[in-house]
Amino acid sequence: MDKVQEFSAPLGRVMIAMIFVMAGVNKISGYEGTQGYMDAMGVPGSLLPLVILLEIVGGFAIVVGWKTRPAAFLLAGFSVLSALIFHANFGDQTQMIMFMKNIAIAGGFLFLVANGPGAYALDNRTTKDET
Repeated sequence: MDKVQEFSAPLGRVMIAMIFVMAGVNKISGYEGTQGYMDAMGVPGSLLPLVILLEIVGGFAIVVGWKTRPAAFLLAGFSVLSALIFHANFGDQTQMIMFMKNIAIAGGFLFLVANGPGAYALDNRTTKDET
């Protein structure tokens, strides 16, 4: 069981975070469209650079296990806010599924906040001063 736990932590970090890295990169290539969609939903499109930064940097931080707890906390909040702002039309089944997906992802990030990054994470490094 120890080996399962050892390898499931980094695999889980990659699986939960890569959706954000990919979304951030896609927002760069579709910048104007994304900015227009944000504006149409009542969110200032001027926030898009911060969104891209959070998704890409936060996603990579989770993947490598660096500053895992704060990155996971920020991405959990982002996931909940995105669900509430962009996917709260429960009359549309697709939007309801997207809402629940975002909430589930936030739950996964909260597990990282509570339990840390697990094995093979930069957060696990120690310096001589810490030993």
